[in-house]
Amino acid sequence: MTTPEKRDNPQAAAAQHAAAVRETAETSDEAVSQDTALTPPGTPLSRALFLLLGLFFTGLGFVGALLPVLPTVPFLILAVACFTRSSTRLERWLLAHPQFGPLLRDWREKGAIPRRAKWMAAGGMALGFALFVLGSQPGWPLIALVLAVMGYGLYFVWSRPDA
Repeated sequence: MTTPEKRDNPQAAAAQHAAAVRETAETSDEAVSQDTALTPPGTPLSRALFLLLGLFFTGLGFVGALLPVLPTVPFLILAVACFTRSSTRLERWLLAHPQFGPLLRDWREKGAIPRRAKWMAAGGMALGFALFVLGSQPGWPLIALVLAVMGYGLYFVWSRPDA
């Protein structure tokens, strides 16, 4: 049951929840199997919607791990954000995942992206831009727009600290 303080200040409740999850999140299966009384803030309906979104993004992330054209970690970052608001257990599970957990924790704690991932993003964008220009013969305004959007994305990725 939510207290009046939690209803009046949802940001404080969310921060309190995130701190409690950080204290219990470990990189072992034991942390995932612990059944704690941590209930994310929000109404039951909002928690259910965030749970469904989190499961959807997790599915996209794992499909992205198998398909080279679909990113993995951005979807898992969205999934962790949704699980923060819906399921402490699934949030801890993703953060403790042996393959993706370190990347997710680096992003959550420092907003950091590994240098190798930055180079892969730059290469993927360059390849995608080349295929776009050569494959569709777009006009100059569309080329400029796509280049501007990709350039901003590249700027964002390279402006993050290295993990």
